[in-house]
Amino acid sequence: MEEVLAIVAIFIALPWIVLHYITRWKTAATITSDDEALLEEMYNLAKRLDERMDTVERLVAHDHADFKPARLVQNSDEDNAQLAELEKLVAEKKGARS
Repeated sequence: MEEVLAIVAIFIALPWIVLHYITRWKTAATITSDDEALLEEMYNLAKRLDERMDTVERLVAHDHADFKPARLVQNSDEDNAQLAELEKLVAEKKGARS
């Protein structure tokens, strides 16, 4: 009886467990369309909040001459290169959907 249990464990149970977790691992590694939509929504929200912060800092800097926000001083094309690249990828993704 022990030999039968050992054979069943080696040839049926062990491969089933391995294949089960491989399947789980592969499905967990993908981003669902809901996740993708949420990421795009969060990106748009972060972009709007960044623009609002820039506006607030400009207003405060205009009213108070001694206020020097680091964000406005360092806001250059070099700093925005990653954002431009991300916007390009988002635009390409939207174009591929259409």
